[in-house]
Amino acid sequence: MNAKSFQPLPIETNAAGDERLTGVEVEFAGLTEADAAHILANALHGRARQTDGHDWMVEDSDLGDIEVYRDAGWRKSSHVVLREAGLRLGRDVIPVELVTKPLDRAGLAKLSSACDVLRDAGAEGSRQGVLYGFGVHLNVEISGEDAAGITRPLLAYALIEDWLRRAMPIDLSRRLLPFTAPYATSAVRALAGAGPDAPPREVMKIYLDRAADRNHGLDMLPLFAHLDAAAVEAATGQAKALKARPAFHFRLPDCRIDEPEWSLAHEWERWRLVERVAHDRALLDTLVTAWLDDHGLVTFSRSGWAERAGDILTVAGLAPGREAA
Repeated sequence: MNAKSFQPLPIETNAAGDERLTGVEVEFAGLTEADAAHILANALHGRARQTDGHDWMVEDSDLGDIEVYRDAGWRKSSHVVLREAGLRLGRDVIPVELVTKPLDRAGLAKLSSACDVLRDAGAEGSRQGVLYGFGVHLNVEISGEDAAGITRPLLAYALIEDWLRRAMPIDLSRRLLPFTAPYATSAVRALAGAGPDAPPREVMKIYLDRAADRNHGLDMLPLFAHLDAAAVEAATGQAKALKARPAFHFRLPDCRIDEPEWSLAHEWERWRLVERVAHDRALLDTLVTAWLDDHGLVTFSRSGWAERAGDILTVAGLAPGREAA
């Protein structure tokens, strides 16, 4: 796979004029941490090194350093017996996770090819087990700390999330787990009311008042902690535990690494669609007006809006797999 498989975002550069970068997290089963690290090291011309118990690092690879570990909250516990017991008991359901540094589009293509190598070696995705709630997370650098860079992508995602979840469904196991909650209608209403030009600090307050947890497809807390760690700490008590960064944390997709037709580029296109909507001001205004028209004081079902949003995106030529009316 080459970089052309990863089409550019509508705003390609950050505030400094450099290409926007994207860190990636991929969760999977079927391989041990050690096996995954050595496979990645071989595929990306790096060196696998065990760093701490079950944690591994692929060093000096074509993509820089890559962390490989079992994604469990207790893996860093100072209590050795608890840590080892937890990792043993959870080995069948706790995924191995690879975490990259921020990559350019050429780097994303190389990582996608490395995921193919992991698949050939036996990596398993979400559909291989009822409790396999694995994901692919994209940490996409913002284009700037203004409304175009923060407010509009967040608003675009909030407005089309119901359609995204219907048109590009996630695996059942992830729907059963807590980190798949859609934004509450009250949060979307407040964001729509604030509008596409609302200052990021204003939308941050809306988010912290109405969606201040990490259990969303678009987790804004790391970005808002970058903007104002004190405000995030006051609202959530989590700022110190967050990896604050000037990036969107997109975590809706499940992981289908074992399926030959799947690629990291598919997940990239999901996020790219959000930014294409955000960049089309007329389309964004249309969605805001339609959403507010569609939702009264109380919303009993989200499916009607999902269909209407899909129709609007189809007319705009942005709904994959649907013909424009």
